[in-house]
Amino acid sequence: MRVGELVVREEPIDRLADHTRLSIAFEVVGRFDPASGEVDSVDEGWTKDYDADDRSGPSGWPERFDLTHWGLLAAHRGETRVGGAVVTRDTPNMWMLEGRTDLAYLLDLRVDPDHRSSGVGRALVDAVETWAIAHGCTELKVETQDINVVACRFYAAMGLTVARGDLDAYPDHPGELQLIWRKPLGTAASRR
Repeated sequence: MRVGELVVREEPIDRLADHTRLSIAFEVVGRFDPASGEVDSVDEGWTKDYDADDRSGPSGWPERFDLTHWGLLAAHRGETRVGGAVVTRDTPNMWMLEGRTDLAYLLDLRVDPDHRSSGVGRALVDAVETWAIAHGCTELKVETQDINVVACRFYAAMGLTVARGDLDAYPDHPGELQLIWRKPLGTAASRR
């Protein structure tokens, strides 16, 4: 898939190390209220880096999961990797998939900090949706937290809606609200 000078292509899942070289860190500046869509400011911001938690990060996925039905989509500008997405489907011990074979779960979306807000994320999510439809999925699911305001606004703009929130989802991070976003997917023909 090409969007101007940006090219998004699927890569072998064993290239996860290349994917994780992109930072997933972001600045926490507020909290997204899923009921109103408004943002409540925080007294003091901080940097959140999901990669700091080695227990659940990409380096441990091959040992924890069967990656047979996973996709790795990479965005490049020229020879430079500027973003990537990991999408899963039909993985028995991946509880976010709810035991369904027609549900795609966007597990990890990264855009190089120097390329954020430049269309890379949009191109990646479009590619994830195309990948999911091509693999027989009828719905896309994404997880984020209320403290990731930019991601919340982005997923809303991409047509996902908050299906539920769980304040008890992260015992190591009390006060962070888990948000589960969903979007029904059309057919490949309806997306053209």
